[in-house]
Amino acid sequence: MTKPIQQSVTFPVPPRAAYETYMNSAKHSAATGQRAKLTRKVGANFTAFDGDLNGRNLLLIPNRMIVQSWRASHWPKTDPDSILTITFTKIAKGTRVDLVHVNVPQHDHRGVTQGWHTYYWIPWRNYFSALKKNR
Repeated sequence: MTKPIQQSVTFPVPPRAAYETYMNSAKHSAATGQRAKLTRKVGANFTAFDGDLNGRNLLLIPNRMIVQSWRASHWPKTDPDSILTITFTKIAKGTRVDLVHVNVPQHDHRGVTQGWHTYYWIPWRNYFSALKKNR
């Protein structure tokens, strides 16, 4: 078993906006620059990054928590799914997003760890900044 990936970031938006950016297909796609297809049903499948990521919704608490099985398309079929938990907490200046990603295979652990910053947190920061400018 690999070490859990744990990350916390803050964004100057309310928890609902951060949650929606992940769970709304159009917003997820706009924020990351890659096509995503998500639904708000527990048990439903999802894809992101033009199908390079896929999984299933395990638990959804609107505006507060997302739990998904999650895997990259390049992982061998023998690798089990990882489990992703993202929580959204209201703070004075917006939202704290806490991520715990467990069971990421050793061969991709470093890539996934860095990938959250490169493919989510930095693009999200840019996305929220652009939305603020366009108000």
